Amino acid sequence: MSKLPQGKSQSINPSSGANKLLIAVVGPTAIGKTALGIKLANYFNTEILSADSRQFFKEMTIGTAVPDEEELAAATHHFIQHISIEEEYNVGLFEQEAIQKLEQLFKKHDVVIMVGGSGLYVDAVINGLDKFPDVDPEIRTSLLAQLEADGIEALQRQLQTLDPEHYEKIDLHNKQRLVRALEICIGTGKPYSSFLAKNTIKRPFQTLKIGLQADRQLIYDRINRRVDLMIKKGLIAEAEALYPKKELNALQTVGYRELFSYFAEDFDLETAIEEIKKNTRRFAKRQLTWYRKDESIVWFEYDTPFEEIVKVINN
Repeated sequence: MSKLPQGKSQSINPSSGANKLLIAVVGPTAIGKTALGIKLANYFNTEILSADSRQFFKEMTIGTAVPDEEELAAATHHFIQHISIEEEYNVGLFEQEAIQKLEQLFKKHDVVIMVGGSGLYVDAVINGLDKFPDVDPEIRTSLLAQLEADGIEALQRQLQTLDPEHYEKIDLHNKQRLVRALEICIGTGKPYSSFLAKNTIKRPFQTLKIGLQADRQLIYDRINRRVDLMIKKGLIAEAEALYPKKELNALQTVGYRELFSYFAEDFDLETAIEEIKKNTRRFAKRQLTWYRKDESIVWFEYDTPFEEIVKVINN
């Protein structure tokens, strides 16, 4: 466990009168965030705000590891399967709705728990969104044409050249985010990452970030076991039902994308499952890269006794 850092997300002007606390539980996929979030919610007799962008969609259950019925019954969750994959949704909308929900929850509770592996969405709630300059819309049109003609790999290589820092963080298979990063790089002549973290705002609550970590091989082993369990639970049938809508942005994600390739006979089922494991491990690596740059996170080993975590929070 690390010492409690004096990070910017925990600093707040005492004269502001803020006496509410948002505890954000972060870390790589399959590390145990859901279980810890529920324990904390029960301990503080409060509710959970989910900041996992993959779990927002009603039609995606198994492949996004949505909390099961027992877990959902153990604590009240918000922003779990609350929209359809057919709806347009983004981090900006989430920030607005999450802040509105927190205003309601803080009228009833002094502490609220936020759980999520989507670093951008967690940061949007805590610090607000970064402001990007307007760029020529023709750049996006050109990038989309390049995507269609040359494939996503060409855009990935371009981003690696123009902004190697963001290349290490971004979901390289998310076409929308890839195009967005590139249009800022090309339109401004500066890396997309240079515009990040320029707009930290003051929220009317304090924040404490709790991070769960483990040896990388242990994380990878947990991921492999989780994927095998997803297959047993019926992920293939879930993905097959969504296959006719495979072009929707919500479905451009690990666990579904690989099975769509299997349905298209690009490779066999065994290869598809191995690709899911491999790409989920890569996703976890990007999550760790994102969070390791945040010095305000208080890190715990994934199997730290709950009492020790609570002791640090109460101190």
